[in-house]
Amino acid sequence: MSRTRTPPRLSAWRDRLDARALGVYAALPVPLRTRTRRLAYAFLPILQCGLAAGIAWYIAFDLLGHPAPFFAPIAAAIALGTGMGRRVRRGIELVIGVVVGVGLGDLLIAQIGSGPWQIAAVVVLAMSAAVFLDRGALVGTQAASSAILVATILPPGSAGGYERMVDAAVGGVVALVAMSLIPVHPLRRARREAASLLGVASSVLAEVAEGLDRRDSDRIREALQDARDTQPAIDAVEEQLAGAQELVRISPFYRRRRPEEVELSRILNPLDNGIRNIRVLARRAIVAVDDQVDVPPALSSLLAALADAVELLAQRVAADPDAPGAATVLRELRAVSARAKRELVIGSGMTEMVMLAQIRSILVDVMQVAGLSKISALATLPPTVRTPAVSPELLKEEWPDSPDRPAPEMPPFRATRASMARYDGRRSSS
Repeated sequence: MSRTRTPPRLSAWRDRLDARALGVYAALPVPLRTRTRRLAYAFLPILQCGLAAGIAWYIAFDLLGHPAPFFAPIAAAIALGTGMGRRVRRGIELVIGVVVGVGLGDLLIAQIGSGPWQIAAVVVLAMSAAVFLDRGALVGTQAASSAILVATILPPGSAGGYERMVDAAVGGVVALVAMSLIPVHPLRRARREAASLLGVASSVLAEVAEGLDRRDSDRIREALQDARDTQPAIDAVEEQLAGAQELVRISPFYRRRRPEEVELSRILNPLDNGIRNIRVLARRAIVAVDDQVDVPPALSSLLAALADAVELLAQRVAADPDAPGAATVLRELRAVSARAKRELVIGSGMTEMVMLAQIRSILVDVMQVAGLSKISALATLPPTVRTPAVSPELLKEEWPDSPDRPAPEMPPFRATRASMARYDGRRSSS
């Protein structure tokens, strides 16, 4: 079972990236560095919440004349929050929950009166109606709290209930305007986290290679634990990108960032797959060391080269000024891919073959992060079968002379297994 913690490697990469962006971080003691970074990243959302709450109160109290519009600033603050997830959806859920809770509460309490069982009935009905209308968690809880407020504080049929609905709408609208006109930078956060995750992947691969060379399974276990503990960070990137998708739609300042949002969203799935494959590789490496398997040195050398290439990719994703260009990163990854041949494990056992297969899977994942399509990434791998589903790029150079070498005439580049079967049938009949 994986412990819930921030991997030291992930923290180190965040510090490394933040120190480049804001040199003040590097001068702070480690305990203050984490807290300062957290405050720096949350300060603009906090400022948004404060301004939106004050404006919502002003509109509801001074312009609309509501005597105690406490829910207008509350709705604005809850809709914004300090998180970078689906803030637009959160605001809509809040308004729907208030409308359903106040409407049902006012209607039912006026008919059945107030008391313990009436409150229980109103809460059940309000939450059921809210969940039926929308699957968001905030809708149900807000409907329940609004219904309770009507059942216990606001007299049924009074204007207070309807004013509360208006206040909620005011807070939600003010929150949306604040998101549009005072936007935070979720794309920067998502890019930073994605680069940090690639940095962790690079260091874990390097530790696995070192552990194999030194036959140190404990070292590999520590690296595996760090790889496992990155899942919350991956989930955070997904949430940040969901918020970014909302922001580029509603903010006039961020519409031009749509291509960057699309690009970051594209790499999320292969990044997640790559880290998952690294975990599988690390577990198999532990088995190899514990079982005293003689892993070929060329295999651990391939792992070390892959670690170096992934670190270059991390610098590229982080948009580091000193980062190599996309062509350089792809060239390094292709060079590693060209070495991932089946000859590395000829005469070896199941463990070594599984490790090579995982390395090839990781290569496909990270090359997709680097910008290649899956088909193009697969084509960079030396073939391991006579009829590969995707034609390799460098057949003659990368495939040794052997009876299993594919025929010189190959199927189309984007061939499927079905089209390859038809191709073989036509060739045999000719």
